[in-house]
Amino acid sequence: MKHALIALALGGLISSGLAQAATGPELAKQYNCLACHSVDAKLVGPSYKQVAAKYKGQNVTAKLMQKVKTGGSGSFGAIPMSPNPQVPDADLKQLVTWILAQ
Repeated sequence: MKHALIALALGGLISSGLAQAATGPELAKQYNCLACHSVDAKLVGPSYKQVAAKYKGQNVTAKLMQKVKTGGSGSFGAIPMSPNPQVPDADLKQLVTWILAQ
């Protein structure tokens, strides 16, 4: 009976959307990425379309995840990107995957 109640409760969370993972755009907003980046226009940093074009066909997810975590400069000009160590790896992977899909 206890397991049935837990399964019923989890099913309710999933169907209500409370247990759904955030999408790429939601994560970009949540972690304040949109303060410096946009999907299709250069702001302080490159657009996500520029990033996707630069790395098209390359296996760079892990590299870009590390770059977002630690920050850096030089890839798109002299303005450095601030480090973002607070972003959990699961969210970061989803975010980078979404960016590369632009």
